[in-house]
Amino acid sequence: MFNSSSQKELFNYKITAIIKKTMKNVSHNKVEREKMIYKFDSRVRYSEIGSDKCLTLNSIVNYFQDCSTFHSEYIGLGIDNLAQQQYVWLLSSWQIVVKRYPKMGEEITVSTWPYDFKGFYGWRNFKMEDKAGNIVAYANTAWVFVDLKTGHPTKVTEEEIAGYILEEKLDMEYAPRKITIPSNLVEKERFAVRRYHIDTNDHVNNGQYIQMANEFIPVDFKIKQMRAEYKKAAIYGNIVIPKVGEVQNGYIVELSGEDGKTFAVVEFLN
Repeated sequence: MFNSSSQKELFNYKITAIIKKTMKNVSHNKVEREKMIYKFDSRVRYSEIGSDKCLTLNSIVNYFQDCSTFHSEYIGLGIDNLAQQQYVWLLSSWQIVVKRYPKMGEEITVSTWPYDFKGFYGWRNFKMEDKAGNIVAYANTAWVFVDLKTGHPTKVTEEEIAGYILEEKLDMEYAPRKITIPSNLVEKERFAVRRYHIDTNDHVNNGQYIQMANEFIPVDFKIKQMRAEYKKAAIYGNIVIPKVGEVQNGYIVELSGEDGKTFAVVEFLN
């Protein structure tokens, strides 16, 4: 087949080059796919469970929040990158549906992907799956892109949009972003924002509002769906005034400041 050893060496060199090029393309496609849906594996820890030895709602919120943060960091559009450009993504609303609360020690996979950008809004879905691939919880979120120089929402930059590859939105029943506040709210004991409530944006983290609100519903109430609408950022030292009302299949908790302006509204349904 080969007239000389040099011809054989040239053939082998070409074949090696073709294989390397092919593997490079395969690797590139894998990275591109990972950019669409970011996921990570975990195991339910003791620190994440409640008295029933199952993952708490707050821990599910934290898993989803961490997953979106990991995704942004992975593609180079994380916290530090945004801070340099003086932009920030702030959460506008949550809708989380829980089919089952995983037990302590259970292996889980958490995933997230963006599915749309429009104006100053961005939307993300989330999933939590068990070892068998069954969905145990899923979510929809709306985010607002804010210019830190003005403190106001601003159109999402081309760099941000180009950095994310949009996926199809999750097949789920989407609830409205805004929560209707009933007239039968009853005021509960006021409390102050503590240091452990604060995140890297120097205001109360979105998950902390949910945990605050959760304190004012019956302890044995099994939450199957939670919605949260965020209106104003609370900061360290603010006094929070909780008001609670019963609705069909659940409760609504409004968290407001002393000025009467609402920080967040949280709905819990079973």
